[in-house]
Amino acid sequence: MCRVFAYIGPEIPLESLLLEPENSLINQSLDPELHPHLQLAGWGFGAWSEHLLKPEEPFLYHRPKAAFYDDNAKGIIPSLQASTLLSHVRASGYQASVVQADENCHPFSFEGTDWIIAQNGALPNWRLLQRELLAHCEDRFLSQMKGTTDTEFLYVLLLSLLEGDSDAAVQEGFERLLEVIVAAMKKLDLAALTKLKIALVSPNRIIGVNYGCGHAGETDVEGDWKALRPSAPGKDDMALSMLLEPMYLLMGKNFLDHEKSYKVDACPEGEATSAIFASEPLTEDGDEWIEIGFGEIVALERKGERISKTVRKLKM
Repeated sequence: MCRVFAYIGPEIPLESLLLEPENSLINQSLDPELHPHLQLAGWGFGAWSEHLLKPEEPFLYHRPKAAFYDDNAKGIIPSLQASTLLSHVRASGYQASVVQADENCHPFSFEGTDWIIAQNGALPNWRLLQRELLAHCEDRFLSQMKGTTDTEFLYVLLLSLLEGDSDAAVQEGFERLLEVIVAAMKKLDLAALTKLKIALVSPNRIIGVNYGCGHAGETDVEGDWKALRPSAPGKDDMALSMLLEPMYLLMGKNFLDHEKSYKVDACPEGEATSAIFASEPLTEDGDEWIEIGFGEIVALERKGERISKTVRKLKM
């Protein structure tokens, strides 16, 4: 299982987000908590900071090797700070069809948009589905695709479907994305369970999406993900559990007062100054994390010192 981590808030050292916490994203790639599988297929991050020479552009870092074995991480990360971050560790089987390369490490970033993307999920048969989906893709984004991953293709498709950058327009873009995917699956008789747990990030904004479709291409999937989880890896009910599992959100203030952890001080709605969107709760007390359930989209935006949050149901 891939892992996604996004942050918006005051500018803070990146090592406090990626290196120092015991359950940091890099440590999870070696010693995972909730999902006990190693992530050996690479990792990366994109970050915005007022202190970069090009503050309007994300600083991008990709490495096609296990994050815990990246000898550059401890040399580069302590020199950086950011107010917006999207990071990802990639899970992928070691087989001839899987290409380990910089171009296949998340997050992905294209010219012509402020959005960068990372996901924990997969679009099965995406190369065959392109026969139908390419008709929805704009050349200006398709021409920038460099790698061989389904996520980068989903990025092309989503950007092509967006009709604006407002929360409402982005939600409509995601709804249209699933609509055209399911239609292509049905037309080509390629229905398959599709997990799309996506973080779309731009300066001071995070859009988190948790949706997809079941084994037959159905979008009205139901079930108790915890009850389904004990099955053996590779079984249908395990896959269904992974589809239905929530994404997680932590909001609060005074993040840096809690050294080497992901803790924050709880505060009333509307007073939070920091937010973390992640694949799993990253503190021992998981009760402080807000669950973003299957079929939901969360929109986070930092204006001034405060962060607004809106959670909506997707029209699936």
